[in-house]
Amino acid sequence: MSETSRTEVDDASFIERSRHDPEAFAEVFRRYAPDITRYVTRRLGSDATEDVVAETFLTAFRQRNGYDLSHQNARPWLYGIATNLMRRHLRTEVRQLRLLERTGVDPVTASFTDRSDERLSAEAARRSLAGALASLPKGHRDALLLVAWGGLSYSETSEALGVRLGTVQSRINRARKRLRKELGEINPMATFSEESVYE
Repeated sequence: MSETSRTEVDDASFIERSRHDPEAFAEVFRRYAPDITRYVTRRLGSDATEDVVAETFLTAFRQRNGYDLSHQNARPWLYGIATNLMRRHLRTEVRQLRLLERTGVDPVTASFTDRSDERLSAEAARRSLAGALASLPKGHRDALLLVAWGGLSYSETSEALGVRLGTVQSRINRARKRLRKELGEINPMATFSEESVYE
């Protein structure tokens, strides 16, 4: 791959360039802000999202000189920063999940849904799942939701959380077992378009 084409596709190249040309960091923001926004909105609701997303990218910008350029994909790094910042909002996240449990309204999809019978059934299942997610230990919920809602692989989740791959696998396995036990026959695949938190 030529240096030019590598620079066009490689996050690390933009981060490296931003060290002497700060405006180059805008490409990292453009690539990942929509996904980080959806992830934070789903976990905390819309009230805290703008602040957490802005702080995520501000923190990343400030820490760009320490970024390991051997990691070509900045996605796990950014999700890790966002997840750490959300820890300040632990009560907000649990409140958001409890609100979803009561109302069935997902802040990410609420404005795009219609009220068909199938949709109402999915909302009922979503409520149960939200309650079960709220009851998970924080570390288990972080790992599970980075994979299910953030779309990260297990190894990317390991990188994002700064824990070993085996720890991520164990946390997700335990979280899924607990969800199966609490939810019984409910299939969360019907409630979320992302990878199932349940399988």
